[in-house]
Amino acid sequence: MEAKLLPQTYRTPFISTVLVPRRHRVRIIKPETSCVVAVLARPAETRNAKPKQLERKAEVVQKTVYNDGWFDQIAINHLSQSVQDATGIKNNKGGYEGMVEAAKAVLRNFDQAQQRAIVIQALERAFPRPILTMVRAVLPESKLAREFFAVFTTIFFAWLVGPCEVRESEVNGKTEKNVVHIKKCRFLEESNCVGMCTNLCKMPSQTFIKDSLGMPVNMVPNFDDMSCEMIFGQEPLASSDDPAFKQPCYKLCKESRRHTLNDLVAN
Repeated sequence: MEAKLLPQTYRTPFISTVLVPRRHRVRIIKPETSCVVAVLARPAETRNAKPKQLERKAEVVQKTVYNDGWFDQIAINHLSQSVQDATGIKNNKGGYEGMVEAAKAVLRNFDQAQQRAIVIQALERAFPRPILTMVRAVLPESKLAREFFAVFTTIFFAWLVGPCEVRESEVNGKTEKNVVHIKKCRFLEESNCVGMCTNLCKMPSQTFIKDSLGMPVNMVPNFDDMSCEMIFGQEPLASSDDPAFKQPCYKLCKESRRHTLNDLVAN
């Protein structure tokens, strides 16, 4: 007889020295399936959350990185300087950060009506009136004009609002490519402030484009995913009826003067 030591593994919970006659030896076949030791599962809160909610959390953490070219940098610095000249408040920051800082100075030092007036004044400084007047004369409101402005915006203003594309909408029962869909607004993401979006971008831009180019435009921001749509040819809603002015500010907003519906309607 021979003494054989059977090694202990996780599949053999008992072992000892066993005396096995040579003629009675049995070949042990290991099972092909392995034991399940543990199962890793998501926390209940994350597992039960809706996909859209998870995406929003990720968007807050991951900030878009832009590599501005020479044209982008010239345009950004030009608009930033125009805003600073309109307010008389200077800052030492450059690039897009400097432009947002100039916009924050407007928010901190002026009321809502003054904020919009200052931004319009800055836009008039940035875009010469003779050129705008000529464009208005050549392109009166029409399907061609609406579609032209949509394409023009996606090409020449991505430095301001981020990547965007032309989409279709229905105008007077016909389909037109008159909508600019901004995938994630650069200004809103950088400022993290709903009040800056509505008072320093949406309202003055709508007024400026209508007055200078004769083209009504309705800007519809989505504060959940930071996207926005510019609908050329569509009159914007009154502030009291516009859902954009009923939105609370972001928790990450660092500005103490947050917008309220009463302030916006009053002005």
